Amino acid sequence: MTSAQQPVPARPTSRDVARAAGVSQATVSLVLGEKWPGRVSETTAQRVRDTAAEIGYRPNLAARSLRLGRTRTALLVVPALTNEFFARVYAGAAELAAGHGFGVVLYPSPDGTGPARDPFASARAALDGVIASSMAADALGALHGADLPLVMLDSDPSDTGPAAHVNLDIADGMRQVTDHLLGLGHRRFLHLASAVDTWTFAVRARALHGALGAAGDATVRTVRAPLEVRAGREAAEQALSVSGDRPTAIICDDDILAAGACKAARRLGLRVPDELSVTGFDDLALATALEPELTTVRLPAEQVGERGMEALLAVLDGRPVERGGLPVRLVVRGSTAPPPAART
Repeated sequence: MTSAQQPVPARPTSRDVARAAGVSQATVSLVLGEKWPGRVSETTAQRVRDTAAEIGYRPNLAARSLRLGRTRTALLVVPALTNEFFARVYAGAAELAAGHGFGVVLYPSPDGTGPARDPFASARAALDGVIASSMAADALGALHGADLPLVMLDSDPSDTGPAAHVNLDIADGMRQVTDHLLGLGHRRFLHLASAVDTWTFAVRARALHGALGAAGDATVRTVRAPLEVRAGREAAEQALSVSGDRPTAIICDDDILAAGACKAARRLGLRVPDELSVTGFDDLALATALEPELTTVRLPAEQVGERGMEALLAVLDGRPVERGGLPVRLVVRGSTAPPPAART
């Protein structure tokens, strides 16, 4: 018999695990179904897990899904795959999901923050729920008729449509930025804002204007740009070239725009931070690739994904969802310093 004709080894079954571990098949089901606490000792549970790993047993997830009435699959919808933040959100969600026997399908909305096309027009039954990051809930209208629980991340918490919300304390992050710059002595600001119309950027703008308004003697001008380095550079270069008192600090809605602002400063012969301070938001890898490194707000993207998956699991199990925004933190680096007047 040739190698091509060799019979395929039989796949190990739960009965094989039970026989090898010296326990009943029911005990194997309890342990591998994570229903053993209070019914099986820790020692026995560990022996079953070790035995299953040794003989290469894998549960039949398809059969299990039929029994439970679930596919154990979640859909994560994001505005784009090119932004590192969303990749980290996915990583956090997928890691936590794996620990619960769930898979996460990543789907970028081809229209950015606009209405997402339905990726499973004829297969909605293949999903247990949807998690959507940094989008308007009504952008997911194509999925509304599927009766799937929806968890929104970094989105408007006043929307009553989704089953749960998981948000970052975005407003506090912007207040940390303004407090830092005001403390350095800055009073003339440029807000390089995202042209994307979403809740998270609206919150940043409100928090910034509120904090600077409370300072009394601060002024701020806002210019908008698409979330691209070139667009940020062009918008900042044009704003900095306007006659009159030049801003001493640029507050950017994210690190990508901040990279553009730094390029604009360099093209205009302005030294960062000696003549112009620049701040970002997100703390992407780009923040430490710039020179000087960028002062920015660190967002715990992986934790956002974890909390989103936790919220979906809670909704599916009928449990209450953990509330409260995730804290963010200002990371001060070399792109900010007192304005020139404060150093003379």
